[in-house]
Amino acid sequence: MTNILDRGTFETLDHNDELAPFREKFYLPEGLIYMDGNSLGAMPRAAVERSADVVKREWGEDLITSWNKNGWFHLSKKLGARLAPLMGAEEDEVMVCDATGINLFKLLSVALQLRPEHKVILMEGSNFPTDNYMAQGLVQQLGQGHEVRFIEQDNLIENITDEVAVVCLTHVHYKTGRMHDMAAITEKAHAVGALALWDLCHSAGAVPVDLNQCEADFAVGCGYKYLNGGPGAPAFLYMAKRHHGKAQQPLSGWWSHAAPFAFEQDYRPSENIWQMMTGTQPILSLSTLECGIEIMEQADMEKVREKSVRLGDLFIELMEQECSDYGFKLASPKNGTQRGSQVSFHHPEGYAIIQALIAEGVVGDFRAPDIMRFGLTPLYLGYADIWDAVARLSKIMAGKVWQKAEYQNRSAVT
Repeated sequence: MTNILDRGTFETLDHNDELAPFREKFYLPEGLIYMDGNSLGAMPRAAVERSADVVKREWGEDLITSWNKNGWFHLSKKLGARLAPLMGAEEDEVMVCDATGINLFKLLSVALQLRPEHKVILMEGSNFPTDNYMAQGLVQQLGQGHEVRFIEQDNLIENITDEVAVVCLTHVHYKTGRMHDMAAITEKAHAVGALALWDLCHSAGAVPVDLNQCEADFAVGCGYKYLNGGPGAPAFLYMAKRHHGKAQQPLSGWWSHAAPFAFEQDYRPSENIWQMMTGTQPILSLSTLECGIEIMEQADMEKVREKSVRLGDLFIELMEQECSDYGFKLASPKNGTQRGSQVSFHHPEGYAIIQALIAEGVVGDFRAPDIMRFGLTPLYLGYADIWDAVARLSKIMAGKVWQKAEYQNRSAVT
């Protein structure tokens, strides 16, 4: 086979890569090629010292005074303000809190209140299940004749009609990495009187997002993928300022009260972004997430995006060169401008192949029924890593290593 690409090509790209120094900001085991940052981001080195300080000094020594002395009470808002510029939002439009599904539930409820004459939540059935389940649960709880309507991308625009209260979509599809046109879909939603709510779990920290430029109404996202906040890191939500105080979210915990330490008997919601809070937030997790956000603040998102697309293009080209005989079918858009920061392939033995690949020091993941996902995290993944990953995959396929019994048994997490 004639080599279109060789390892020297990738080494040269690494040598000239302006983002390469960021790799030193993350802890990664020697020799490991980590291509699963779209599921769990690598640990910032600063997180070790930061978490130790929060536990030993802030919690251990300062104890309850840390709510004031070390800014615990305002930490969710502080992180929201720091995260806001990464997604084209104002500082008082973003809050870091709770989990993605909880934030989606709250914002969908607000959206339906703002559009009482419309009864449809429009979503993709192939969404990450949490989004669909939360919407279905909300509709069931409300019991007011709402409907969750599932439409896939090819027929989406034409189905945004005046029945729709809110279009709720994942910006970058979790399986394929396919990316929606946020501006065009939001514009169509507004044209029929609907609102637009975007799930940015696979976008924030991976692709440039400008919520206010697109006139998005709401957004949610997680902190543990491209923001590198750690397992179970708090999520975030965005509410455009024009909607503040216009509707009441359903999880009316004490932190969302207009004066939480007045300890009033009856609920009185805050009229700013604080109205989207629930109860006491996880300070340890928020603190480590701040380390990931600090790194993202130092990176040029346009350069991150440029490298992401190039990594993906080269990965696809190299797979065609080295693995074309092994039954892989590209699941992601080949055009890099149409996908997020991941590349996925179909393969009927995808689960076993991923397990064999992990054993060879290349970490990707699997999503049923047959999707092999590879996250392309430009701040700690190099071009030579792509070459080495495909070389190891080719070796596994040529030797049928994936057929070994130990790679066939499915674990609880795939």
